[in-house]
Amino acid sequence: MWLRVLGSAAGGGFPQWNCRCPGCRAVRDGSRPCQARTQSSVAVSTDHQRWFLLNASPDIHAHIESLPTPPSTGIRATPPAAVLLTDAELDHTLGLLLLREGPAVEVHATPAVHETLCDGTSLLRTLEHYCPVEWRPAVPGTEASLGDGLHYRAFDVPTTKRVRFGPGNRQGRVVGYRLTDERSGRTAVYLAGMQQLTAAVRAQLDDCACLLVDGTCWRDDELIRLGLGDRTARGMGHLPIDGPDGSLELLSPLPIERKIYLHINHTNPILLEDAPERRRVEERGMEVATDGLEIQV
Repeated sequence: MWLRVLGSAAGGGFPQWNCRCPGCRAVRDGSRPCQARTQSSVAVSTDHQRWFLLNASPDIHAHIESLPTPPSTGIRATPPAAVLLTDAELDHTLGLLLLREGPAVEVHATPAVHETLCDGTSLLRTLEHYCPVEWRPAVPGTEASLGDGLHYRAFDVPTTKRVRFGPGNRQGRVVGYRLTDERSGRTAVYLAGMQQLTAAVRAQLDDCACLLVDGTCWRDDELIRLGLGDRTARGMGHLPIDGPDGSLELLSPLPIERKIYLHINHTNPILLEDAPERRRVEERGMEVATDGLEIQV
C-alpha cells in the first residue's frame, strides 16, 4: 500500500495566518530553511488510484488536487473513496463540508465522533442538506474492510482534553488506525493525536512497518513560553516530543522501519531544518513529514 502525507501541520498550517512566532516568520521571509505546510491529513491506497482519506482538513481541496487522477469513469470521477476520522475536531472535519458537491460522502467514524458531528457541531447534519452521508461505524478493536485489499482497525486513544461539543470522555472520542494491506500483510499505524503512550496504545504498534505519529509540540509548555497561550501540549491532548517521558524517548527505540512525525504545530522548532531539535529527531532515527511525502509500505 501507499501512504501519502497530504498535510503535515497541525491546525492553522505553517505559517499560521495570525502568528509571528520564529517559525512562522522564517517561512514567510526565508530567513531559515523550512517548508510551508498545510493542515494534517493522509491518504492511503493499494492501487495508486482510489484513495481513502484519514481526516478531512480545511485544506482538502488542495489535498485532493495533489492526488493522482484515476482513469476516467465519468465526468465527476475523483480519487477519494471515503474519509476515516480520528476525532471530531474542526481541524480534522471541516473539509467534509467541501465535499458537498459529490453524489455522497462515505464517513468512517466511531459512534462517539459521529454523535458529536451530528448533535454537537451539527456538521454532518449540515452536509446532509447537500448530499447523502453514508456513515460506517468504526468500532474500536474491530476489523473493517475498505475494499481494494485494504482493511483497518480503529483503536481507542485515551484523552482528557476538554470537550467542546457532544459527549464527554468516552471510548472512541479519539482513535488511531491500524491499516493493513491484505495481500502483503504489511501494516501502518496512523496516530495523529496522542496524549500519552499507554500500554494499550503501545500494543497497537506491534509489527507495524510504518508509524505516522503526533508531533504537535516539542515542549509541553511551548505555547506558554512563546506567549501564545496558557495551555500545555498535554492539556491540548498531545504528548510532547521532548523530555524523559516524551514521544522521542518512548518511540525511537521501537523496531519500526519508519517512524514519522506529522500534525506538527507551527511553533514546533523541528519545522526549521537547521534547528538542533530537528537534528535530535533525525539522529534518533525518526523523520519529520512534509506535504507530499509518499511512503510505500
